[in-house]
Amino acid sequence: LAATDEEDAAVPSTPDMGNIGFVLLAGGTGSRMKASMPKQFLPLRGVPVLHHSLDLFLERLPDYCKEQGVAPPEHVVLVMDPTYQPEYQPIIDKFPEGKLSFANPGVERQGSVENGLTKLVEVSGGKCEFVAIHDSARPLVTIEEVCNVVSDAKEHGAAVLGVPCKATIKESEDEAFVLRTIPRARLWEVHTPQVVKIETLLRGFKKVQEENLEVTDDVSIVEALGEPVKLTRGEYTNLKITIHADMDWSPI
Repeated sequence: LAATDEEDAAVPSTPDMGNIGFVLLAGGTGSRMKASMPKQFLPLRGVPVLHHSLDLFLERLPDYCKEQGVAPPEHVVLVMDPTYQPEYQPIIDKFPEGKLSFANPGVERQGSVENGLTKLVEVSGGKCEFVAIHDSARPLVTIEEVCNVVSDAKEHGAAVLGVPCKATIKESEDEAFVLRTIPRARLWEVHTPQVVKIETLLRGFKKVQEENLEVTDDVSIVEALGEPVKLTRGEYTNLKITIHADMDWSPI
């Protein structure tokens, strides 16, 4: 697994993670990278991008929780194409049964999250009350960010990491001319993890399916229910790797 040179910043109040399960999405094809393999398997500072998240959720975060005297997360589900699962089986075998488990990806992100959530409920025996969903293409998320978004979700039922939008955003109807400039004071760029109460997410999946709704991220499902989602201030460095230039920019 990956290692870091810098220690994560101290977290003022570390939440108990005993009822939090993590779903790590690594089932994408990375078509925008135009590489020979999905982006989560490309090397970043000597190890695959995916390993930075595995190291965080399986090693650094549990160790930090123990240092702070709170329960660590007990279950991580890795959503991965079956083609690559044999290569990662030795990592799964390193941990106690149920600590790290595979789930197969769906056709779209929502299907992958559903599959991961189903596996999480199975391996945890229903012990997990919340699920934290993270994109493996965001290898720079910190322990502080994870703790903050989990704390907010526990208080409000759902929370998402994000940062205020710095770019000027323009809207176009025809992809040729500007229709208007959208005031950015109210705009946020959302990141992951996105943390939601499992019972809420299951109700949301049902609504989305019954009404054939289009959702682009996990907390959109909560929004569809008309329930609150807390914005947790994150870091601009929590970059999602989508093109090769992102690999060059990454500070780790």
